[in-house]
Amino acid sequence: MAQGDKSKYTDKQKRKAEHIAESYEARGVPENEAEARAWATVNKDDGGGKKPGGSGRGKDTGHPAAHKGGEAGGKASGGRTAAERSASAKKAAATRKANAAGA
Repeated sequence: MAQGDKSKYTDKQKRKAEHIAESYEARGVPENEAEARAWATVNKDDGGGKKPGGSGRGKDTGHPAAHKGGEAGGKASGGRTAAERSASAKKAAATRKANAAGA
């Protein structure tokens, strides 16, 4: 597949890349860089184009980037006692209150 040729990608992959690129642009990334990052993400998730002849055809990656978030979530607080969690929450509330007063 020639570089830049997106004919082997499904409509869903194209929409996904477009959405990712828009998100990068909204955060100030230049358009060309945003598009490159978006297609890199689609390729990482799906292994390439899913239509016949695409490198990703029939391959299951198992761990797409979009599903990796939160894997480690909850592990840190899971081993803490209720008293420790409560103290942390009180400290956070005090910090927010102090920041609000200073702003």
